Amino acid sequence: VLEQFLQEGRISALMWEACQQQAQAGSPELQEALLSKIVCLPDHVGNKLQGKNPPVFFPQNYFPLLGGAIIQVLQKISDSLRGGLDCSISFISHVLGKVCVHGRQKEILSVLVPRLTDLTKSDCIWQRICWRLVECVPDRWMEAVVLGFVQREPGADILSRLLGNLVVKNKKAQFVVTQKVLLLQYCHTTAVLQNLLGYLSLDSLRRPLLIKVLQELLETWSSSSAVKHSPPEQQQYISKAILICLSHLKEAEIESCRQELLTSMMEGVKCHLDSNLPQIRRLGMIVAESVSSKINTDGPVLKFQVKVIMKFMSGVQGFEEIEALSQMIQGIIANANTYLEIRRGSHTFKKRRYLFTENNNSCFYFFYSDDDLIPYDMSEDKELKTKAPVYIRDCIEVLTGSEDVDKWEATVQALESLVRKNPAATREVSVELAKILLHLEEKTCIEGFVLLRQRAQVAVLTTDPIPVAKYLTSQFYSLNYSLRQRMDILDVLVLAAQELSYPKSHGKTKRSGAQKPCIQLLPGSDSSKDWRKIVDERIKSKTRRFATGQSQVELASSPNEFSSVAGYFFFPLIQHFDRPLTTFDLLGEDHFVLGRLVHTLAILMYLAVNTVAVTAMGKALLEFVWALRFHTDSYVRQGLLSCISSVLLSVPAEHLLEDMTEELLETQSWLGDVVEKDPDGDCRRLALQNLLLMENLKKKL
Repeated sequence: VLEQFLQEGRISALMWEACQQQAQAGSPELQEALLSKIVCLPDHVGNKLQGKNPPVFFPQNYFPLLGGAIIQVLQKISDSLRGGLDCSISFISHVLGKVCVHGRQKEILSVLVPRLTDLTKSDCIWQRICWRLVECVPDRWMEAVVLGFVQREPGADILSRLLGNLVVKNKKAQFVVTQKVLLLQYCHTTAVLQNLLGYLSLDSLRRPLLIKVLQELLETWSSSSAVKHSPPEQQQYISKAILICLSHLKEAEIESCRQELLTSMMEGVKCHLDSNLPQIRRLGMIVAESVSSKINTDGPVLKFQVKVIMKFMSGVQGFEEIEALSQMIQGIIANANTYLEIRRGSHTFKKRRYLFTENNNSCFYFFYSDDDLIPYDMSEDKELKTKAPVYIRDCIEVLTGSEDVDKWEATVQALESLVRKNPAATREVSVELAKILLHLEEKTCIEGFVLLRQRAQVAVLTTDPIPVAKYLTSQFYSLNYSLRQRMDILDVLVLAAQELSYPKSHGKTKRSGAQKPCIQLLPGSDSSKDWRKIVDERIKSKTRRFATGQSQVELASSPNEFSSVAGYFFFPLIQHFDRPLTTFDLLGEDHFVLGRLVHTLAILMYLAVNTVAVTAMGKALLEFVWALRFHTDSYVRQGLLSCISSVLLSVPAEHLLEDMTEELLETQSWLGDVVEKDPDGDCRRLALQNLLLMENLKKKL
């Protein structure tokens, strides 16, 4: 009977009668009972019939049918209004709200939205019916209905036609649109953001909300706490919303809040550039450039000398105009250069030369008359090469006191090979040479200077590890060093440890089996090639091969040179991290260097596998991690979790369970909290990997 009831369209007659009763002040208990039965009918029938449920009661079939019935009822309401009769639409609004809050927005709105879009194109009565339909939804169901419409709509103009000024009339809808969707959630697509913010911009009553939304978005974007504790995905989401808002603002609206926008922009770009994550820094640059170009149309704008490719910005309104502006500037430069060539070709005497500069967007010109001079023929000139020093002490003299630039360049280029060829001479002056290289600055524009200096430092450290490692680790916590020099020390320690821990040679490949036969011919024979070809073909035709020998690699066995010096690399770095200096505070503003230090310790721990000191290193590293486990910077937390992985992979399982049982239990509990609560996705992934490593260790034992 129920199946026949649905198939004959009687549910629309039932809802129409409920609307009429509601207009005549019918029983609220009856209305509530009807509402519950209509919305939950698939659940009730499914619970009774179990596996014998007819297809018409399946949710994917029932709710589109219910959507069609709602359209029929709305049509009757439209006819009644045109005939001068009163009707109530509240019951239909309650049905729509309850269906949406039960998670069936997709099924019912896939029928409602296209029909309402067509009916409201040119009919003002249908527009009023649609507005009342969403306005009468109770507040407890309003969020589900608004999100359903926003996600289904293909454009902001259609959304404006269907919802009207709902966000102005209903506080709950206003909270959902201006706060919850934009600031508290970040799961929606770019199309949803464009629909939502475009909807706010299409009516004069809603545009103040657009300005308010932009100010709140920029306030969140410029909050240092939000940058530290919110995941990168949410910050990308907020950045998209800011760019879309900017594209909808008019000049008069920008003028009214220019100072607030400027303040938020300056605070926000500082917070983003202070972040240790590259994607957050790039995000701050692109948003700051966009805001600056909007609020400073006449004056100077922020411009970062970084080429940024933001894949997630593709298709975002407002971002295209920045690219168009950049292309326009490049076009101006190209035109200026073309004009320069034309001017140079058109004058013969005292030609005027135009120069276009990008910094101040102006043209300078000056007179010159040296074009008629005949240049010297320098085609046969040869470059004079300066001979590099051949002794280590000569290199030290050149690097410290020589004014000969060519000799200085030759010394920098040859220093690494010279150190590796003369280990005995290097050990005599290793610490002095390490000090010189640490403070060495580039005198000329030598190609790859930073890499050449780093390779030389690594060569010195691997040649004489203990004294040089003592010097470098002591200088890491010393005064009067820049952050760049401290990070150079960490890089050199890692590269040297990696080189020391690897075997020096990788073996030779030998072919098993007998040597291939060959025939030697006299070198003066003219037909030697023909003879060789004939003989090879005969051998090939008369030789039967059952299998070919496998290549065998004989690995050269060599001691792990890092084993005896691992402690000199590791323990001095872990000692003084909590002692702030005048110009260096790892636990304060220099958290980026702390992140690099933590990652360095993780690598050193991993390279110390199978060494004598690995157990002591692992225990010290676990204590270090425990002291910093609640650090606010996600880059530092990622390094701490990498340290845990290195300990689990490097320390023998027996020693882990015998010597570090208590630390491991505490660490396991902390890792569980990280997996559940950490806002950074990489931190959650690393914590989960560590928990799996712990489970594997337990299974092995």
